[in-house]
Amino acid sequence: MAHGLLKFFRSVLLGLAVSTAAVQAGESIVVASTTSTEQSGLFNFILPIFEKDSGIAVRVVALGTGQALDVGRRGDADVVLVHDRPAEDKFVADGYGVDRRDVMYNDFVVIGPAADPAGVKRARDASDAFARIGSQGATWISRGDRSGTHAAELRFWKAAGVDPRGQGWYKEAGAGMGPTLNMAAGLGAYTLSDRGTWASFRNRQDLGILFAGDPQLYNPYGVILVNPARHPHVKRAAALRFMDWLTSADGRRAIAAYKIGNEQLFYPLAR
Repeated sequence: MAHGLLKFFRSVLLGLAVSTAAVQAGESIVVASTTSTEQSGLFNFILPIFEKDSGIAVRVVALGTGQALDVGRRGDADVVLVHDRPAEDKFVADGYGVDRRDVMYNDFVVIGPAADPAGVKRARDASDAFARIGSQGATWISRGDRSGTHAAELRFWKAAGVDPRGQGWYKEAGAGMGPTLNMAAGLGAYTLSDRGTWASFRNRQDLGILFAGDPQLYNPYGVILVNPARHPHVKRAAALRFMDWLTSADGRRAIAAYKIGNEQLFYPLAR
C-alpha cells in the first residue's frame, strides 16, 4: 500500500515537472527594439543564449526607437529596448512603461566619403563636425524615421546652430540604419550611424568613419517593461525574467562577448 502510494506521488510530481517544463518551453515574449540591436547582429548572438537558459522564446519587432515605443504604447509588446533617453523617460512618465533599466552603451559615429569635402576629420568636436557639414552644404542622409539615431542627429544639428530642414543637401531616407547607409554609400554622402550597425555594414564603397570619440556621441540603451496595469495581457513574469537576465552578470558577459573582428560593439552598464 505504502509502496503504491509512493509510486503514485512520484508519478504526480513527475507529471507536474513535465507540465511545468512544457509550459516554460512554449512561453514567448515580444520585444520591440531599435533596429541597431538586430542589424548589428547583437540579438542573433545573445538571444539564443537567453532562450536556452530560460526556455522563453523572444520575438523581436525591430523598428526605430520612436516606432518601438509606439508599439509599447499600444500594448503590442511586453518589453521595449531602445536608445533615446528623453523619449524613454516620457514613456515611463506617461504610464506606458515601468521599471526602466540601463543595459549597455556604444557610440555614434559620423560616416562620410573618403574625400571629406566638409573637412569633418578636422572637427574639434561633434558640434563642429555638424557645423562644417551644414556650412559646406555637403550631402547628408538622415534616417528621418523618429529613431533614437534620428533624435540624436537632430540634437547635434541644434547644438551646431544649424537648421537643415528644407535644405537641398539634406535628404531623409525615412528608413532604418542599413538602408540609410546604403543610400549614403550610393550618393557619397555623410550620415550618422551607431557603431554596431556600421561595423556589420558591408556595402561601404568609399565611406568610412570620419569623426568619433566625442562624449556627445555617447549612445546608451535602456530596457523597459510595458506597463501591465495599462495592458493586463503583458507577460510580466517572462518579460521580467528577460530583463533580469539582460542586466545580470550572465547577460552582461554575453553583451560584452559580441564582437565583429576583434572589435567589441556594445559595453554593458552596471545595474
